[in-house]
Amino acid sequence: MRPDPVHVVGAGLAGSECAFQLAVRGVPVVLHEMRPLRPTPAHKGGDFAELVCSNSLRSDDPEHAAGLLKREMESFGSLVLAAARAHAVPAGGALAVDRDRFAEAITARLSTLPLVEIRREEVTALPEGDVVLATGPLTSPALSELLARLCGEHLYFYDAIAPIVDGESLDFAPLFAASRYGKGGGDDYWNVPLDRAGYAAFHQAIVEAEVLPLRDFEQALFFEGCLPIEELARRGVDTLRYGPMKPVGLRAPDGTRPWAVVQLRQESLATRHFNLVGFQSRMKWPDQQRVFRLLPGFAAAEFVRLGQIHRNTFVNSPRCLDVHYRLRAEPRLRLAGQITGVEGYLESAATGLAVALDLVLDRRGGEPAIPPATTALGTLIRHLTESDPERFQPANVNYGLFAPIAPEPPKKTRRAAYAARARADLEAWKSRCAL
Repeated sequence: MRPDPVHVVGAGLAGSECAFQLAVRGVPVVLHEMRPLRPTPAHKGGDFAELVCSNSLRSDDPEHAAGLLKREMESFGSLVLAAARAHAVPAGGALAVDRDRFAEAITARLSTLPLVEIRREEVTALPEGDVVLATGPLTSPALSELLARLCGEHLYFYDAIAPIVDGESLDFAPLFAASRYGKGGGDDYWNVPLDRAGYAAFHQAIVEAEVLPLRDFEQALFFEGCLPIEELARRGVDTLRYGPMKPVGLRAPDGTRPWAVVQLRQESLATRHFNLVGFQSRMKWPDQQRVFRLLPGFAAAEFVRLGQIHRNTFVNSPRCLDVHYRLRAEPRLRLAGQITGVEGYLESAATGLAVALDLVLDRRGGEPAIPPATTALGTLIRHLTESDPERFQPANVNYGLFAPIAPEPPKKTRRAAYAARARADLEAWKSRCAL
């Protein structure tokens, strides 16, 4: 195996996972991270794999596409998922983490690996040799411009961050603890119930709130899976009630179902901070405080963080990348993470893992193999390379992206069938590749 290092630029989820997978398989790594020397608009510190939006890695159901992807990553010893399991907080059927302890654990683990050299610096030009660009949705202007030149085009969309409230400032008397349909611990979320009149007043307040304007030359293109709450509210009076405020699967202690609910998810093991689930926003901060304090129990609410909006950078992968995550215009450069056009923490880390495995196979000699499109890891590659380049948009892993099963199984057993096929095919692929 060649002794020269792989340069991994960016120590977010994708870069951290990639560096770890390379190092534990004998490939030396130089891990470049510009924070905290140069901050970003969304990060607050310099730890690796800092989560800037939700603290959830989505469903942990092994038959859900996200849960299946977790199991596939864990079969390769995923650093990100090991840290997530070690620092999980209650979240029903989802895997959510104490974001500070999670990032600290990943930083500490990478700092102890002898084959990982960490350089705290901004990279403005490509290093020599193999390079993995995992700079995420907030890629610096210098590297964004470099990618634009190599790709011949540049894409972006806007992403919004949900508020976090200090639990000590809330009145929990009108709230109740429960998970939808009793999943997980059964009471992993605090639920803020609203009756019909309360919901109508809350909806009207959101619609009337002032939002931060976009600059004239910027076009607001929001990812549908992470729309700001006010964008949803403007689509109709019941949109929120059938979206993030849906009451299905929840019953108040007296057995009644609220007209609508806001769910609060624990942000840390200290049980003090709570994320308003699905309430990402670009309302002006004074309006956010005024609107959210209309909720039952929120009259004196204090916010650790209010909603924000930031620009996410990604490339048109079907045009720019091959199936090995290599840039067609510069094959020694691979991309990983959200910059490729996957959406979500989990998917970002998964691409970092996949790129590392590809590099390991490459350095052993011969053309690397890629995971089959019947697996969660392989279907991400399928999305990035086989999507229509004219309509390409970021996507979370979902069974609609997988190579279909013919004939299609009945809906009741479909997830189980896709998951079983994926597990078998991944094990066969791992065996062939000796991974």
